[in-house]
Amino acid sequence: MTTHKYLCLYRSSPSAASEPPSPVQMQAMFAAFNAWKDKFKDSIHDLGTKLRPSGKVVAVSGVTDGPYVEAKEVVAGYMILSVESYDAAVAVVREMPGIDMPGARVEIREMMSF
Repeated sequence: MTTHKYLCLYRSSPSAASEPPSPVQMQAMFAAFNAWKDKFKDSIHDLGTKLRPSGKVVAVSGVTDGPYVEAKEVVAGYMILSVESYDAAVAVVREMPGIDMPGARVEIREMMSF
């Protein structure tokens, strides 16, 4: 079976943020995340991490602070999957805890190999 790598970009709307979860809710979230991670451990090449809200944008014209505050959504994190198809990548992401949060989206892009 041939596998391909897919970059998954976690996107969220800054305005969709709500109150932080309670300790009990956090425990339930961690349990659901760990169960998902164990279920798809053979598909997750790099679990990635959350990204800090600030960074730099490099262009021919120079370097500026970014991402831009006026953005309607931000890239909040990433993950790399090694699976056989887009459908398999979608199946992993659909079961990811938090995908049902308001404003949450995951962009899936196949990575080219040279």
